[in-house]
Amino acid sequence: MVEVEFPGGVPAYLALTHKAVREILAGDNKTFLRDPRHWPALHDGSIPEDWPLRAIVQGGHLSTMDRGDHRRLRGLVSRAFTPARVQALEPRIQQIIDGLLDDVVAAGDGVDLVPTFTEALPMWVICELFGVPAEDRLRLRNWTGALLAHTTPPDVAFTTQNNLQAFLHELVERKQREPGDDLTSGLVQARDEGDRLTTDELVGVLWLMLVAGHETTVHLLGHAVVALAQNPDQLGMAKAEDRWADVVEETLRYRHSVMMTSFRFTAEDVTIAGVHIPKGSAVGVVYQASGVDPAEYGTSADQFDITREQAGRLGFGHGPRYCIGAPLARLESRLALASLYRRLPELSLAIDPDDIPYSPSFFTVGPMSLPVNLGIAKP
Repeated sequence: MVEVEFPGGVPAYLALTHKAVREILAGDNKTFLRDPRHWPALHDGSIPEDWPLRAIVQGGHLSTMDRGDHRRLRGLVSRAFTPARVQALEPRIQQIIDGLLDDVVAAGDGVDLVPTFTEALPMWVICELFGVPAEDRLRLRNWTGALLAHTTPPDVAFTTQNNLQAFLHELVERKQREPGDDLTSGLVQARDEGDRLTTDELVGVLWLMLVAGHETTVHLLGHAVVALAQNPDQLGMAKAEDRWADVVEETLRYRHSVMMTSFRFTAEDVTIAGVHIPKGSAVGVVYQASGVDPAEYGTSADQFDITREQAGRLGFGHGPRYCIGAPLARLESRLALASLYRRLPELSLAIDPDDIPYSPSFFTVGPMSLPVNLGIAKP
């Protein structure tokens, strides 16, 4: 644990080791809470109103709910987001992947894999899951891209957020009138059974999955492509032994998409890794640091090795907030990487790894551009 100061003079504690991260995750909904009302500094004037991270911290969705509210909402989402529903998506996910790879091949050498593949795939899959009509998907992708782009001006981001929220409200109303076999319809049904899920809560769930779930998978795929390019022996092993599931897990450890989680707040005084943290403090979990902790992974912690033991991994969290979307992220990432290198076995980076631009964010991080050469012999 280290005590740090964020821009604006905002104090916080960061968990950097595997052991500290696991202990904090296990204490979610008990010692560590996510509702920003438990952070006095946010409300007593200690933190400036124009603090850049205020809007992210304030939240107002599943990830910022605690205890009973969190368990209730998570339980309803879990009922709609079942393993069977995810598994049923596999043929359609494969179709989407194959279509995107057709476009990649048509673009030729120098094509940027981020907009054409690693970014496009999670968006089309989440649209399938939500039951978004085909004619609305490009608009949804454009809104999400603008919202996640770090260069979007604040006024444009505000308008985009309003447009996205309005669209999700309209989607919920449409699924109430015309339910289908999709996640949104399942959540609408849960809402209408005893009014246990409000419309705002439902929209908040969809927003969180769309924004947070989409971006993390984009970066997971980008990190995997870079790691495999830098470790051709591991790429060869993955191809020869069909170890793409292991590639996904090792990428999550080696270069996690989440640099740091949004803050947790201590419900009481607590000591983690020998550091005393007072009640009401902000605590961040740094997945990227914990994944390369030598105390957990040995002297080879900074090496990409798909044969590494996977027990105890924290790639999708731990404890009561373990990622609901983990089965979907694993499925689409495994299928995407297997298909990419089966279709383009000689794929290589068209840029020096040191020149790859990464997203400038405290929270999620990944390649913003990945130009590649396809390795296809020209006729």
